[in-house]
Amino acid sequence: MIDGSAITLSSLCLIHCLFLPLISAALPIAGAWAEAEWLHKAFVAAALPFSLTALMTRKIEVGAATMIMIGFALLACGAFVEAWHDYETALIVAGGLILAAGHAWRFVQVNQRGH
Repeated sequence: MIDGSAITLSSLCLIHCLFLPLISAALPIAGAWAEAEWLHKAFVAAALPFSLTALMTRKIEVGAATMIMIGFALLACGAFVEAWHDYETALIVAGGLILAAGHAWRFVQVNQRGH
């Protein structure tokens, strides 16, 4: 449940970052959503409880935990570190992909144990 929700949230973030700028070129009203800084911060805030819950699971593999932490850190840097604003999209896309991969790894791990 946690991992599926986290992967869905990462996918929504990825769609926002990659496709909304293209849509805003065709529909100028969508440009306001493409530039909404608060939305990036909201995605990161929404991802935090999923990531923390996944990391608190006993016996999570080190690789999955590392990917979740690195992915979340990249998301947070992209959304909150103003000095890296020029790299915001790259950081958020990379972070979202790594975070989703970490949750997918954890999902497989948990389901293999039958929990």
